[in-house]
Amino acid sequence: MSRITPARVIIENISPRIDCGRFPIKRVVGQQVVVEADVFSEGHEELTVMLLHRHKGENTWIRTPMTSLGNDLWRASFTVTQIGEYEYTISAWVDDFRTWQSKLIKRLEAKQDVTIELLVGANLLEAASARASGKEAALLKDYAQRIRDESAKHTRAKAAVSPDAGEVASRYPDEDLVTTQNPSLQVCVDRERAGFSAWYEMFPRSCSPEAGRHGTFRDCETWLPYVAEMGFDVLYLPPIHPIGMTARKGRNNAVTCVEGDPGTPWAIGSHEGGHKSIHPALGSIDDFRALL
Repeated sequence: MSRITPARVIIENISPRIDCGRFPIKRVVGQQVVVEADVFSEGHEELTVMLLHRHKGENTWIRTPMTSLGNDLWRASFTVTQIGEYEYTISAWVDDFRTWQSKLIKRLEAKQDVTIELLVGANLLEAASARASGKEAALLKDYAQRIRDESAKHTRAKAAVSPDAGEVASRYPDEDLVTTQNPSLQVCVDRERAGFSAWYEMFPRSCSPEAGRHGTFRDCETWLPYVAEMGFDVLYLPPIHPIGMTARKGRNNAVTCVEGDPGTPWAIGSHEGGHKSIHPALGSIDDFRALL
């Protein structure tokens, strides 16, 4: 559920999300996350809706204006550029200055007296400048002064309807009047190969070029060009751990074995080690790292 603030703005039906945000959506590096939501308020005021996203651990949100698609539906997107977790959310508020601008333009077109309305707009810009900083605070103050300048009637009106003034003022709303989806939603980002890959299963002990000899990791290396030429990009191995001795199976899955039968690699664990060890006939840990 969205938090309802005095701003009167409601945020609903955010997508994409899984089980109301209980689980993260998934993407691979370089993909877009296209976010849509129903955002609305009573009345006819202008709304500003922002998509916020950041990589998990970063302090600053990256803000992207959302575009109205009509019928209260808004959309924006961002691209995930690094592996890890991202979070995203939506903030929205009634944009007092843009609402004022919209009404002022209609009054100007109707050639009405807008003396009082201009003073209201100047006050809104001064309030926004107090929340801004640096060059943008100075810009908003300058627009407010130009709107107040009664000696230049045409300049006042031009400054009042400036898109630049509206754009900058919209970045600094009264935070007490902002509705933000809380908690934020999550994106789990993996490498490109996690999206799609072709796996080739190889039994290391069958890779020996000599009949009757147990294959090794070094033998596997010679097969890699062949596997790659077929279009596979993931090498998949059965368990490479020491094989258990109890009730060891024989050739062709026979329930009894004779001396020399290696057993099935899925029967893990013997005096040589368990899940954290490598079958000595395959090679050493350094041999395994060389294969990787």
